[in-house]
Amino acid sequence: MNLNFVLTKAIITEKSLIEASLGRFSFLVVKTATKGQIREAVEHTFGVNVVAIRTTAISPKTYRTGKKRQPKIGPAAKKAIVELKKGQKIDLFDIKSEGK
Repeated sequence: MNLNFVLTKAIITEKSLIEASLGRFSFLVVKTATKGQIREAVEHTFGVNVVAIRTTAISPKTYRTGKKRQPKIGPAAKKAIVELKKGQKIDLFDIKSEGK
């Protein structure tokens, strides 16, 4: 699998930013990606050293749409929480608050 297509997007929420301060970063990844492929993709893309990876499958959500409010099923996904070597960080998760 091509490393450019393993990482779908970064998950940036309040909880993930707290985790990022502890050295753990969250990404949505392709459902078929293995932990080895995720490790290679993160190390190659951001130039960091990965210590551990935890993955979880996110079940598809149902929602109602259209004039008749027909139920539809959204896509399933896979989330990876990547732990980096101490002292390393990914700048993508570095959000600075503007003070007055």
